[in-house]
Amino acid sequence: MFSLNSWKQSTAALMTLSVTAGTVAPFILPAPSFAQTTFSDVNSNYWAGEFIQKLSERGVIAGFPDGTFRPEEPVTRAQFAAMVRKAFQKAPKREATRFNDVASNYWAYTAIQEAYTTGFLSGYPGNRFEPNQAIPRQQVLVSLANGLEYSASSDIQSTLQYYNDSSNIAGYARSPIAAATEKRIVVNYPNINFLNPTQTTTRAQVAAFIYQALVSTNQVSAINSPYIVAGQSTTPKPVAVKIPQGTAIPIKYDKAEKILVTKDETAPLTLTVAQNVVTQEGTIVIPAGSQVVGQLKPVKGGSQFVAQKLVLPSGQEYQINATSEVISKTETVKKGTSTSAIIKNTVLGAGAAAAVSAVTGDRAIRAEEVLGGAGIGALVGLFFGKKSVDLIAIDPDTDLQMTINQDFQVSLK
Repeated sequence: MFSLNSWKQSTAALMTLSVTAGTVAPFILPAPSFAQTTFSDVNSNYWAGEFIQKLSERGVIAGFPDGTFRPEEPVTRAQFAAMVRKAFQKAPKREATRFNDVASNYWAYTAIQEAYTTGFLSGYPGNRFEPNQAIPRQQVLVSLANGLEYSASSDIQSTLQYYNDSSNIAGYARSPIAAATEKRIVVNYPNINFLNPTQTTTRAQVAAFIYQALVSTNQVSAINSPYIVAGQSTTPKPVAVKIPQGTAIPIKYDKAEKILVTKDETAPLTLTVAQNVVTQEGTIVIPAGSQVVGQLKPVKGGSQFVAQKLVLPSGQEYQINATSEVISKTETVKKGTSTSAIIKNTVLGAGAAAAVSAVTGDRAIRAEEVLGGAGIGALVGLFFGKKSVDLIAIDPDTDLQMTINQDFQVSLK
């Protein structure tokens, strides 16, 4: 009989799944009535949310007592063995062995033995299993391909060319991963073309891999996810991607918290792309860290950033037609105002610097505080005698986010 007390006592040790003592329940049985299927840290938009929900419904995986799933936590070899034991029912194909580093009273002893005898997992030289070792993605895929006895039917190298980082796949893993790719077991997030074979597998990634393995054996219904690798090695990868009009480019500006310009000046400005811009298929078309070179220009009602050039981290350059919204917020600088208070965490256009100098009488604004390092001496006369001046005040984090105004292509070579 299941009791709440016994469940509490076992949870800390099992963590990743609801493992029960005894034989493996056939995975075609419905999940227990007490199984949790929704988690506070897995929202409906999470990339692996449906994989996690479906496996939890089957009792293959479970969450933690606090209602979380912790999808980004790493998975150990012992935890993966326990998941495999819950997911698949398969007859032994080889005799059991005793691993030197897995005691008979170890919590996952039976799961490790079954994973070994059914061909899902093997040990290391010296008869070690390394149960607490974080399992890399390529090991998980090799395990599933070997355990399900899949082999590649197409040219291995051609299949693996789908992955931009295929050279990082270990020699022992290449054939099984090609087979797993053909069987649509591979799920790559956020970029479908990057396998990240040596990266430690997270709980969410293991859920996706195991679910797809069950799909490949016709045990569960397919999930529609843009991150499932189709395994069509004959399909050529695109050499360029069109970035459509209306695409937003998230940017950041680390040099200051505020920018001041006059209503009539044009000032050079270079911004940094804050996050990867990706296609619906997960292909990165504008990497984070790319530079957007342009100008702050006067427009009716205020100032606007106008992009001129996109420079990728690779050095590739593209002419780009993109703009921010019009910025109309102003800040008034009055005679007698402390210059240090005005320019704290602020950079100024040359015109704004001249205006601040003329109105406050402080001629000590440093060149590094001026956009483009422009000289301001010749501009001071334009504001001579004024007791105040209104400047456009720009918050880079919110005011300079921009939108592409015209389609353009980015090369993927």
